[in-house]
Amino acid sequence: MAKSYIRFRSGYKYQLASDYTLSIGITPEIDLATQFIKLDTQGVLTVFNGYAWDGPSGPVMDTRENLRASLVHDALYQLMRLQLLSAKKYKDQADKLFRKICIGDGVSHPVAEAYYLGLELGGEPATDPKNQKKIYRAP
Repeated sequence: MAKSYIRFRSGYKYQLASDYTLSIGITPEIDLATQFIKLDTQGVLTVFNGYAWDGPSGPVMDTRENLRASLVHDALYQLMRLQLLSAKKYKDQADKLFRKICIGDGVSHPVAEAYYLGLELGGEPATDPKNQKKIYRAP
């Protein structure tokens, strides 16, 4: 008989509708993989169809120009929370990559720099394993 309850996480706004692959220059010593994220030793990140994320954090408004950066950044921070990717070693690279993708997608340099400074100052808790999305049950 099937379970009489569901398990779920909340707090997501977006769900990827197709796989997304990008060479990001972050090269772990071994290939890393979860159900929805793969990062290989060559620095190729693939985020798979169905991945859910919440867009930019804090006071940053979601725009077409920062959504792709937020997808990549959220996937990298998730690998850090799962302790598959070292936050100590890679957090700053992930934050700089967010800034770089934003600029490439049309965010002005000063605004992208402000985003980066916000991540530099306040992003660390989002890499902490204690801050993984809580699993809820219903009913």
